[in-house]
Amino acid sequence: MKKFFSDFKAFALKGNVVDMAVGVIIGGAFGAIVSSLINDMIMPLLGLLIKADFSTWFVPLKEVPAELLVNGAMPSADVLAEAGISVFHYGKFISAVIYFVLIALAVFIVVRALRKAEEKAKELKKKEEEAPAEEKKPRLCPYCKQEVADDATRCPHCTSELPPEEE
Repeated sequence: MKKFFSDFKAFALKGNVVDMAVGVIIGGAFGAIVSSLINDMIMPLLGLLIKADFSTWFVPLKEVPAELLVNGAMPSADVLAEAGISVFHYGKFISAVIYFVLIALAVFIVVRALRKAEEKAKELKKKEEEAPAEEKKPRLCPYCKQEVADDATRCPHCTSELPPEEE
């Protein structure tokens, strides 16, 4: 039993599982935002443009009794459902298709932006790696002008004491 819990702990705390959990949570929040955008902003505008509300588009699958008609007009889908009449909600299907297309578009835009940012970062890193390193000037003795080691305290050529190297 102890091994079971230690195995489960190792599995549950792996980086990939935690990353996936964070992705699912962020995805849910993103879905709520997109859902609100579509249902509260885009669909009403689309309905205004085509002068219709998709959620009201349906076809009853049985003949509607005359007593359910309101002044000769078709009642709502909810009224028909309460009366036991099945309805074909093609308007809800159209809404779902539009919702899917807009979510796919939003995900595409986000992924494309991330890819472009990643490519840009790779280009910058490549340019940085390709840039020639700044060549360090050799340290010269101030007296004899011969090259000396960076950590030398005396010149090996003229034996003069060297001042500390300035950085």
